[in-house]
Amino acid sequence: MDLNKTESRTWIRELVSADEQIEKSVMIDMNLGLDTQRILVNETIQFLLRLKTDFAEASATFNELKPTALGRIKVYGIAKTHADFMLFRNGYKMIFSVKNAGLISMRFHYVGNLAIPNPTQKEQVTIVMDEELVEAKWGAFEEVLWSYKGLSFKPEYLVRHYMTHFIKESSR
Repeated sequence: MDLNKTESRTWIRELVSADEQIEKSVMIDMNLGLDTQRILVNETIQFLLRLKTDFAEASATFNELKPTALGRIKVYGIAKTHADFMLFRNGYKMIFSVKNAGLISMRFHYVGNLAIPNPTQKEQVTIVMDEELVEAKWGAFEEVLWSYKGLSFKPEYLVRHYMTHFIKESSR
């Protein structure tokens, strides 16, 4: 069964459960099956899992087309998280993580050796670049819409943009 189809039926299960509770307690719940916080948490995790899948596919294609093993992209899940992941290449990390329900963070980190070591500095240098955020907004009928700096986008364009940026940065 398709994962999206299973996810699309989750709300029906929750609606049935809420209806059963009403029948048992003879009380009316005005939010019948619409726990917006739970919806937002689930949508955030599902969106991040979709991005992880899309980045893994793009990375696999990049690696297949690359003639040498040097500079290939690796995709790692981050331990003790629901869906966080990172891409790694040539000392660069691009990290995607859930910051809050409805808020996904994207950060670049560089961990590598200095080309010309300075005796007063450590040999390892870590550079953390600015964090960028993707934010969920509520659309009509409790639909969750994703935006970047207030603008809606299609996930495939986000993947293309950040893959291109990541490859350029990690080539240096």
